[in-house]
Amino acid sequence: MTQIFLIGIGAGAAAALLFASLASGSLLALVLFYLSPLPILIAGIGWNYLAGLVAALFAAACLAVVLDSHFALAFIVGVGLPAWWLGYLALLARPDGTGTLEWYPPGRIVLWTALAGAAAIVIAIPFFGTDAQSFHTNLQSAIEAALGLRSRAGGEISPDKLINTDVLTKLAPPMVASLTTVVLLINTWLAARIVKLSGQLRRPWPELPAIGFPRFAPLLLAMALAGVFLPGLLGIVSDVFAAALIMAFAVLGFAVLHVVTRSTGGRPLVLAGVYTAVIVFGWPAIILALLGLADTALDLRGRSARTRGPPTLQ
Repeated sequence: MTQIFLIGIGAGAAAALLFASLASGSLLALVLFYLSPLPILIAGIGWNYLAGLVAALFAAACLAVVLDSHFALAFIVGVGLPAWWLGYLALLARPDGTGTLEWYPPGRIVLWTALAGAAAIVIAIPFFGTDAQSFHTNLQSAIEAALGLRSRAGGEISPDKLINTDVLTKLAPPMVASLTTVVLLINTWLAARIVKLSGQLRRPWPELPAIGFPRFAPLLLAMALAGVFLPGLLGIVSDVFAAALIMAFAVLGFAVLHVVTRSTGGRPLVLAGVYTAVIVFGWPAIILALLGLADTALDLRGRSARTRGPPTLQ
């Protein structure tokens, strides 16, 4: 037990340092900030959920003492608890009746990254306003201050600034939810890879192209998309969840693409082109999300495997 606490404290200190680096404002600090869930995930996946929980709580305590309670709250909501939960799910298993363990499916972990990323943004909404109008106004003021268009004390926007902050304010919540989902997913994969290389990974390494979502996943996305048309904060909350779930289905679309292109000539070029398009432009992720939805409904990967047939002996 002592070792677990020591691992958690060390991981928590590392996570707090990575998160606090954002205060420097440099580009490298932004990269380090995005890696702040990694130590907690390594502790959770490499040891157990208690080590991950200690890491999350210790990091929040360090930030509260060194910086302030706002940093600590932002960390625990946006980084600490989501990373701990994903680490817990990664080691969740049950006996399958044959003497082996059935591990929590990786596809469900991907889905949870979206839900956790969206929940982190939704929890932060009341800090900007308890109704849609005040939320939009306060968030717009924060964005203008961050971009240097307006002083934090409150001043007029410089007339030579042409950035449409009204549109940016409306796009910010779903964009941040999508980014949070991707950051959590990358950190979870990276933590599992590091733990595997160290020999600490207890579950088998999953075949990522074979991941699948539960049958209710499309219903969650449909409900979120329908909620986008609701007025007030309900519409904003639905927008956040819809964006995060679309990103999760885009990951499933990548898995489908990896499978259906296996017998295609120039496969590496096709995959590289799709990855590049998503990273550079962003919107092709919607097409991949539709591909993931189609696979959930029509079993595209199974159809592709049956079309190729069994491998032939050379």
